[in-house]
Amino acid sequence: MKRANRLAHITSAANPRFKRARALLRRRGRRQHAQLLLEGARLIQDSLSAGYPPALVLFDPAKEKELAGLLAEAEERGAELASMEPNLLQQLCETATPQGVVALAPWPKIEPGHTGLNLLVDGVRDPGNLGTLIRSAAAANVDQVILLPGVTDPWSPKALRAGMGAQFRIAIRQARRLVQAEEWLGTSSLWLAAARAEMIYTDVNWTKPATLIVGGETGAQRTEGLKGVKRIAIPMARGVESLNAAVAASIILFEAVRQRRASG
Repeated sequence: MKRANRLAHITSAANPRFKRARALLRRRGRRQHAQLLLEGARLIQDSLSAGYPPALVLFDPAKEKELAGLLAEAEERGAELASMEPNLLQQLCETATPQGVVALAPWPKIEPGHTGLNLLVDGVRDPGNLGTLIRSAAAANVDQVILLPGVTDPWSPKALRAGMGAQFRIAIRQARRLVQAEEWLGTSSLWLAAARAEMIYTDVNWTKPATLIVGGETGAQRTEGLKGVKRIAIPMARGVESLNAAVAASIILFEAVRQRRASG
């Protein structure tokens, strides 16, 4: 392994690099530094593969051998490397069984695509649910994921883990107001996933520019005020009343994918 970017072993919580990493556990810190804290080899590899190499990788020296390939690639791409005392590294991790490596990566700046399919999210406050939503949207080749005020932070460590690298592959835009989201969506037709509706999601023509809206009951009430929005439902059996936002969105988005593939 090259040593040009190797820093001294970090042993103190007063170390500025530890403090920077610690700050990224909070939303305010992420915004201030325009960086994300990535936990685990998989997420770090995703950032590398997507073209967003980390600026700094911190690792448990006992894990250096098994992380050798990842560390070498990160260093080759310009990352600084620093080993760190396990008790300090643990303070940067949220998982029950940490892999012994975290990284400070740049905040992705991705422009919306041009397929004509969008996802508008409102009222989702669980980071795991939001991360899964973003992952499904990326897999379905959605142009952009627009988040209304009040939605949980898509860049939190838990949301990033649930997204499994999807945040590095799709445009995520956080609207300050509902009218701003409308401007970003343009003339796209609006379809609100609801627990009950007369129209079934498979009856929608998803080959035309369209936006799927998902969220909790509070979000549904707010987005129902959008001009031209129509409610759609997923038929369910056995008395099941509703699905969570990520599951419902996945089902509907991949119906859009099916229709678009069938139409060529």
